[in-house]
Amino acid sequence: MRLAGIPPLAIGFATVGLALGVVEVLLLLGLLNRFVIPLPSAVLGSFGRLFAEEQLLERLMMTGSEALAASVLVAIVGVSLGVLLYKVRILALATEPWVAAVAAAPVVLAYPLFLVIFGRSAATIIAMGFVAGLAPVILKTLEGLKGVRKSLINVGLSYNLTPSQQFWKIEFPAAIPTIFVGVRLGLVFALINLIGVEFLINFGGLGQLINDLAERYDLAGVFATIVFVILVSVVIFAALERMERWFRPGR
Repeated sequence: MRLAGIPPLAIGFATVGLALGVVEVLLLLGLLNRFVIPLPSAVLGSFGRLFAEEQLLERLMMTGSEALAASVLVAIVGVSLGVLLYKVRILALATEPWVAAVAAAPVVLAYPLFLVIFGRSAATIIAMGFVAGLAPVILKTLEGLKGVRKSLINVGLSYNLTPSQQFWKIEFPAAIPTIFVGVRLGLVFALINLIGVEFLINFGGLGQLINDLAERYDLAGVFATIVFVILVSVVIFAALERMERWFRPGR
């Protein structure tokens, strides 16, 4: 069977649909426990109830505004710090291992500390998303700038560019693809922690909704909300990919 002529998006939807169909059959046959995994048809059917009774869109706007604030901070501060480490080599040698360690740390477990500092508010959620997403952006910005090809730098030198022109016309544009990889990773880390903290402190949008539904043992609603978060993430990733193409030199 030839798949070359089929759009990748259609293949993706077909694969997900096939997997959900297999799970539905296994649940109906009793090979999977319905008290742990709800029927996929019930999950899809609960979306209307979530929109009508649980204010899913309002909760999405709340989580989205927190995610937007954290993402803007992560992108601006993360890229700036990455550039700073690239420019000041001794600072990079001293701090890069620590930044990498923070990237691997379970920041969400530090939520009691943030609660003490900011209180039970949106500021705590935004601050945790910011801290969780910062390290990947710093590291990938540094990696992208370090990885600029020597031939490109030599072209700039041959035109007698100033250090500032060399950076903004050659080095930074050449590093943009790697920087955007860091921004995407940072956004993933920030979003995971945002929803995780909303769940833990029972405050905010989608994370609080998942907590409420779980306490009511509404499994179909819980899974539907998680699927909704995944779909929102897919849309955000697609938007970031388009943004990267727009910024990429020679588009």
